Amino acid sequence: MQIYPSRVNNPELHDTPSWFAIYTNGKQEVRAFHNLQAWGLESFNPMVKEYRRNQFTGIASFVSRPLFPRYIFSRFSARTLLHKVTFTRGVQRVVSFDGKPTPVDDEVIAFLKARVSDDGFINLRSPLKAGDKVRISEGPWKALEGVVERDVKASERVMLLLTAIKFQGRLTIERDWLEKIA
Repeated sequence: MQIYPSRVNNPELHDTPSWFAIYTNGKQEVRAFHNLQAWGLESFNPMVKEYRRNQFTGIASFVSRPLFPRYIFSRFSARTLLHKVTFTRGVQRVVSFDGKPTPVDDEVIAFLKARVSDDGFINLRSPLKAGDKVRISEGPWKALEGVVERDVKASERVMLLLTAIKFQGRLTIERDWLEKIA
């Protein structure tokens, strides 16, 4: 049994609000996030959009998943709220070392929040712009190389100008199938 220093009068805990990493129960990041927000705590659950193709139908779709499985972040005063956070539904424990909850630097959270795009997901891939040389890494056109011509606004697609032996053609393809060539 792990003992948490959750007493209000514990002098080792800081009174100023700090960001802490929260270890959640399996696949309960969203539940813990919403429950902490219901307590009025500032919380951050970094999510990414993953492109998947159904192996049977071939239909492509986006699936959201946590950037750090089983971890979310919350900002609170450890002295006054550690006990409440620890026993919130979906939370397994606050990440601690030597029995003390360890704060996460504000710069780390600011860096992650800066990567969140307009759709609410963290953008992990490097941006592509017109003129970038790319290689197709998946699909029927795998291993072909081309140059990015432009973004297609209707979806997560890019128009490429392919150049092969005595052939030039345009191809509209999913952005996730491309890797940038240095």
